[in-house]
Amino acid sequence: MPSATARRRLVRTRAASALAVAALAVGIAAPAATAVGHPSAGNATHTPSNRPGTLDPSQFKGVNWADPRDNFADDAVIPSGLLASDSPQTTYRKAHEILLGFRKNLGANTVRLPVNPYSVGTSSAWWPDYQQVVRAASRLGFKVVLGYWEGPGAEDDGIVDDPAAWWSMWRTLTTTYATSSNVYFEPMNEPHGYTEEQWTSLAASWLETFRAVPRDRVFVSGIGYSDHVNDLCADPALDGTYLALHDYGYWGTRTYAEWVDDLASRIGDCAGRTVLDEFGAPMTTGIDYTASSTASDADTNNSVSFMQAATDTVRRLHLGSVYWPGLRTGDTYSLESLTTTHGHLALVDNNATGRALVEWGWGRGNRSPHPVG
Repeated sequence: MPSATARRRLVRTRAASALAVAALAVGIAAPAATAVGHPSAGNATHTPSNRPGTLDPSQFKGVNWADPRDNFADDAVIPSGLLASDSPQTTYRKAHEILLGFRKNLGANTVRLPVNPYSVGTSSAWWPDYQQVVRAASRLGFKVVLGYWEGPGAEDDGIVDDPAAWWSMWRTLTTTYATSSNVYFEPMNEPHGYTEEQWTSLAASWLETFRAVPRDRVFVSGIGYSDHVNDLCADPALDGTYLALHDYGYWGTRTYAEWVDDLASRIGDCAGRTVLDEFGAPMTTGIDYTASSTASDADTNNSVSFMQAATDTVRRLHLGSVYWPGLRTGDTYSLESLTTTHGHLALVDNNATGRALVEWGWGRGNRSPHPVG
């Protein structure tokens, strides 16, 4: 989800300074094979395992599990409910309990987690704990999407903060999880500081550098705030990857039919590769998402129209979807809240009607939970 600063910026221009972007784009070119140190990076004779295959975005039925700071941090990103002071063993237990809540309450099989260079590698005190979060998810059968978030404030410019640290982080993550079939990689969340050409070039460099990672375990974020993927399918350099789309009701005010059309324009012919890995609406304010959009409040009507259109579109086009957020402390969009029972963590639904729409989008049930239109 765009940070508060980014959300304000959406009503203005999305374009960064062309000179600044160009200079930073040059600085993030993939390092040479000898510098990267990846066993297959830059090896022209290597036969990659990342051949394009049959993609099935509908397999991803999940939620984002977010740091209370919206994942924009200048230190380790720690999902809500976990603590930096916990031991790795305690982190595993807590993560197991929270993930069980996602599975029990929602039937989720996918969790999207934030990563940044402060969270990964031997220099990070959180890295042993982070691995326990992934381990807990893996043991419960979850698909895990690891996505890079940039820093807050001035660093929240849609451009990788520190190219050398970014490449090092991904080298560690891909080395650690390349053979873990349930772990997926999203090189960057919302790369809005890059032009389309710059972003697709960087994504292609990532794919070439980490050729040992199967392409069907990579999510390439859409252009801008990941807000459209319709132009990415034609780029052969990105063949075989999933495409990550974001969309939110506060980005506009539309009727149900207009939201359906808007989503279609963002997806284009890319439905067979698209995962809506961020979308959401207020879940702690009592909105009935299975009712007609006839509330006296225009914002409520818009939220209802958006959520109904989004989940209907996910179901009709067999997209994947990863709701934002499944759990984030202090976020009114959070689908779940954290509780403690007899010393164990548990989750409770914040909005049963919102949950019903999310599950409907995942293909559950035979009767729509809302009136169409």
